[in-house]
Amino acid sequence: MVSGMIYTEEEVLETLRMLEVENLDVRTVTLGVDLGGCASRDPERTRESARELLIEAASGLVNESDAAEMRYGVPIVNRRIAVTPLSEVMEAWSDPSVDDAVALAEAVDSAASEVGVDFIGGFTAQVEKGFSSGDELLFRAVPRALEATERLCSSLNVASTASGVNVDAVSRAGDVVKEVSELDWTACARLVVFANAPQDNPFMAGAFHGHAEPSTVINVGVSGPGTIMSAIGEDASLQGMAESVKRTAFKITRAGELVGREVAKGLGVEFGIVDLSLAPTPAAGDSVAEILEAMGLESVGCPGSTAALALLTDAVKRGGAMASSSVGGLSGSFIPVSEDSGMARAVERGVLSVEKLEAMTSVCSVGLDMVPLPGDTSPDTLSGIIADECAIGVVNGKTTAARLIPVPGREPGDRVEVGGLLGGAPVMEVAHASPGKFVGRGGRIPAPLKGLGN
Repeated sequence: MVSGMIYTEEEVLETLRMLEVENLDVRTVTLGVDLGGCASRDPERTRESARELLIEAASGLVNESDAAEMRYGVPIVNRRIAVTPLSEVMEAWSDPSVDDAVALAEAVDSAASEVGVDFIGGFTAQVEKGFSSGDELLFRAVPRALEATERLCSSLNVASTASGVNVDAVSRAGDVVKEVSELDWTACARLVVFANAPQDNPFMAGAFHGHAEPSTVINVGVSGPGTIMSAIGEDASLQGMAESVKRTAFKITRAGELVGREVAKGLGVEFGIVDLSLAPTPAAGDSVAEILEAMGLESVGCPGSTAALALLTDAVKRGGAMASSSVGGLSGSFIPVSEDSGMARAVERGVLSVEKLEAMTSVCSVGLDMVPLPGDTSPDTLSGIIADECAIGVVNGKTTAARLIPVPGREPGDRVEVGGLLGGAPVMEVAHASPGKFVGRGGRIPAPLKGLGN
């Protein structure tokens, strides 16, 4: 029994098998830190305060994560930090400049490096209803901030079911993505544009520390595509497959919560949530696409792919909800193109298109993720893709996002390598007809009627 959680001998043995054979891991332990108290009229003082607070709060994160990893034998792939949206911290500044915003980005990136974490998220603006002065500054600073840093991640929430789609923000987000790609296209992997961004998401690039969170909190992201793959029986009915996936997700969630609570206890902070999202990597046997193909698809991207993904995502959520009262974040199935070798193969075969991928985002846990695009993709087209994803999220009351990677000088079919866990994939083709006049109208797409939930 650990922290009120009781484990049977059978559960322990099954978890050991998952670890040794099926690539079960804790993908991330993410420490949320409130930087609101660091805001002041002086940008330099803000930078110094933020850096000092981060180093103090996160100094033990890597050691405590290592200790939990050793104690339970569960690999922890990444250690990360999420901070208060820095657009809000910058609100207090007197006569700020883009240089000040970039310097703040460099300061928190330096703190992340000093404490040994892999990424720090929170160069974030929430502009679904409009721009504050801090939001304006952050939007202008994103390209230079990502170019100047190694660990910093940025997210822009431009829509919500309650507020609708801020098309002005969507248009500007397309410009930002394009500018980042021209400075350093690989930095686009650290930039995501959201609708309905969750405040307790431990996964990058979208993690930030929300207002509803404790001042410091541990959120954990667990991933187990290989473990879920083993639950897909060749002769099972679809209902039988769903039941097997649900039971397996239950066990994965329990293991993740155990590790998260142990790290939180060691740091003396609150435990927040466990996010059970099937987050693939380029490694063999760690693919969501291969799970869908094991369910009976000849290739992911063929007709039936959206239905199979809907079954998988729902079964994962059901298992997580049964296992813990602390399930949150995104919790479902990620379908990144470059990070999932099976998705990349489907693009190479010409079976998976951007349009089919977009349809699948209506039932996955997030959206268009790690999608390499031709270098000549226009800002208007990028904005149109983002607008489509926002519409899916707003109308369906779910999180959607776009993490798009225009690659200068590359054309559809060219293979690009992002590197490491971010993998590689062919550049995907997009329609040449422009949505520019539509996006250029600006204003806001009103919230759907279902947004009036009260």
